[in-house]
Amino acid sequence: MILEVITPDAMLFKGQIKQVILPGLDGSFGVLSNHAPMISGLAEGTVKVEQIVDKNREEKEGKFNVEHSNDPVFTFDIKGGVIEVKDNKVMVLAE
Repeated sequence: MILEVITPDAMLFKGQIKQVILPGLDGSFGVLSNHAPMISGLAEGTVKVEQIVDKNREEKEGKFNVEHSNDPVFTFDIKGGVIEVKDNKVMVLAE
């Protein structure tokens, strides 16, 4: 599954992931492969990403989130936003 995290200023992350856990408006929730399509609001909180570490990802997808490129699990904070899940692609538009 592909995750893209985009802010008004830049794309923070793009890559293959196993799962992502997000701060929903009514509590945290997770998204795994083959999740049903959905759109949801996000609250302020922490996003936890479990990515598939691929040493050749930078060549395939560009230089996004270089600081976490070798971390199988990492977190970052958002101030809110929106998530869309469709066809094994998760797009987070975050503040």
